[in-house]
Amino acid sequence: MILGSSRSVPAMFVFGDSIVDPGNNNHIKTLVKCNFPPYGRDFKGGKPTGRFSNGFVPSDLLAQGFGVKEIVPAYLDPNLQTQDLITGVSFASGANGYDPLTSKIASVISMTEQLDLFKQSLTKIKAAVGEEQTANILSKSIFIVCSGSDDIANTYFSTPFRRLHYDINSYTDLMSNAASSFLQELYGVGARRIAVMSAPPIGCVPSQRTISGGIFRDCSEPANHAARLFNCKLSSVIGSLSQKFPDSKIVFVDVYNPLLSLIQNPTKYGFEVATKGCCGTGNIEVSILCTQLSDSKTCKDDTKYIFWDSYHPTEAAYKVLVTEVLNKYKNCFF
Repeated sequence: MILGSSRSVPAMFVFGDSIVDPGNNNHIKTLVKCNFPPYGRDFKGGKPTGRFSNGFVPSDLLAQGFGVKEIVPAYLDPNLQTQDLITGVSFASGANGYDPLTSKIASVISMTEQLDLFKQSLTKIKAAVGEEQTANILSKSIFIVCSGSDDIANTYFSTPFRRLHYDINSYTDLMSNAASSFLQELYGVGARRIAVMSAPPIGCVPSQRTISGGIFRDCSEPANHAARLFNCKLSSVIGSLSQKFPDSKIVFVDVYNPLLSLIQNPTKYGFEVATKGCCGTGNIEVSILCTQLSDSKTCKDDTKYIFWDSYHPTEAAYKVLVTEVLNKYKNCFF
């Protein structure tokens, strides 16, 4: 890749939740961790890194697709090198949400705190490469923002705190307003190419089927409805920010429909199991419930499964989704 070319991407910086957390939660006091087997069993060296999957997560696959590097490391990794920082890191934290309460409930890094860590990292980048080069990196890098599913699944539907005061319409307003503030702050720090992931069909992940899907473990329609409502609002927020900041490329990335299509037609994409995760019984295990103790029940061939645990897709499913996303949206950033 020629560094001077207009399509070159010098770095990728990532914000959000467990879909793009490569291990930041390993280094904070929270129960939401996965730095133990069988997580990471298909990652390089078969080591659990704190990624909430069996292998690469979307931030890694997107960095590969944009020609940046093979993996996007966690900013809080004590072994992080200056070169890692200059080519981009992830500040994401599993169980995070746009709603500040979501991160508080799980004791994880909020969107505001992730932004503060990014500002801290900019000081280090400037010290290494100077003001001018830092400005250049900022204007050409891709910024990934992926959050919102934990607001819906964990905070709204699993705790009483917000439902007392908000119906789903006003709660998705709270989420989209928070997303808007975050994106404006990110722009304010210098980000110009920003990919904002939609919420997924969260009602179709195995844990939500188990909790809310009845005897047949159907998708939970209230959760999916909330995700669609939020996506509609997020999309319009991004539309208005694109007008407000004409020198930016802020792109709404629909992952709801591609993932739903995968879940509804698994065999079309080479998968066999769409309603259970590979880990343990696949119905409810996630994070600290998905451990070596569940090994006897854990699937042998995770390439046949869309979900690795009851909440997070497998690397194989992520590869299908990220390929679709890159095909559809990559040119929007240049």
